[in-house]
Amino acid sequence: MKLQLEDIKKKTEKILEENFNLDELNEMKVKILGKKGELTNILKEMGKVSAEERPIIGQLANKIRDDLNDIFTQKYQEIKNKELEEKLSKETIDVTLPGKEIKKGSIHPVTKTIMEIEEIFIGLGFEIAEGPEIETDFYNFEALNLPKDHPARDMQDSFYITPDVLLRTHTSPVQVRTMLEKKQDLPVKIICPGKVYRRDDDATHSPMFHQVEGLVIDKNIRMSDLKGVLLAFAREMFGPDQKIRLRPSFFPFTEPSAEVDIACVMCGGKGCRTCKQTGWLEILGSGMVHPNVLRYGGYDPEEVTAFAFGMGVERIAMLKYGINDLRLFYENDVRFLNQF
Repeated sequence: MKLQLEDIKKKTEKILEENFNLDELNEMKVKILGKKGELTNILKEMGKVSAEERPIIGQLANKIRDDLNDIFTQKYQEIKNKELEEKLSKETIDVTLPGKEIKKGSIHPVTKTIMEIEEIFIGLGFEIAEGPEIETDFYNFEALNLPKDHPARDMQDSFYITPDVLLRTHTSPVQVRTMLEKKQDLPVKIICPGKVYRRDDDATHSPMFHQVEGLVIDKNIRMSDLKGVLLAFAREMFGPDQKIRLRPSFFPFTEPSAEVDIACVMCGGKGCRTCKQTGWLEILGSGMVHPNVLRYGGYDPEEVTAFAFGMGVERIAMLKYGINDLRLFYENDVRFLNQF
C-alpha cells in the first residue's frame, strides 16, 4: 500500500506538468482526491494492513493528500495567471481616457419644498415641532374638537391599528402635544412638518403624504395676523407680487375658518384651465383656534387667542413646479427626479 500511495503521487505530479484548463484541472482533482477518487479507493484497503503498519500508512496517506492539494492549488494559480496574461495581452488600456463621472443625486422635490417652507417660517420667528406618526385617537381627534360621534370624522378615512390607535391623519396632534408641553408659555409659534396617512389614492391624493401645520398662541392674536403671515409665506414661496384671498369654510378645530387661495401661478390670476377660469388656486386651510382646542391644550381662551393653518406639501410642490400628477413624486423615476 505504501508503494501504491507513492506511485499515485508521482503519477499525479507527472500528469500536472501538462497543460490544462481550469475545468480539466478540477476534473483531475476529483478523480484523484474526490470521495470516489483513486486515493480514497486505496485507503479503503486499510483494513488489510497490520496494526503495527496502520499508523505509518495513515500518516503517509495524510501527507500525500496534503502535498497533492498544494500541487493542485499551485497549478490552479498558474492557470489563472496565464489566462490573465493572455487577456491583458489582447486588451489595450488607454490611461489618458477620462474616468466615469459619478452622477450626483438631487434633493427630492417634496423634501426640497419642506425645506423651503421651514426656511420661510423660521425667518418669521417660528420653531419646528415634531411628533409621532402613530397617534392615539385622543390627540388625533378628540383634543382637536372631534369627539367620536362628530360627523367631520367621516371626512378623514383613517388607518386604525386598534380602536384607539391610528396612523395620524394630519400633523395637528403635534400642536396639541406642544401646547400641553409648553402649558402657559407665551408666545407659541410653531410649524409641524411630517408624514400623514389617509385612505386616498388618485392623481391628486396619496395614502401617504406630507403636511406642514402652523400654530400661533398669544394675547390679542387676530385674524388679520393670520392673513399677514400667510401673505408673507405666499410671496416668499410663489413670488413677491403674489396675492391671497380667504374664503369662509369649516374645520372643527378652528372658528372662524377659512380656505386660502393664491392667484393662479399658471395664468397670473387671469383665468385658465388649471384654475378653472377663476384665477385662484387653493393652497391651505386656516382659522382661529377653537376655544375647546385651547382648553384641551391647557390654555384659557378668555386670556389668549390663537390661529392655525395647514397645507399639503405635495400640493405646494405641484403648484410651484408645475406638476400635474401627485403620483410622480413616489414613482422614483430618475428622469423626473433629476429635474430638481
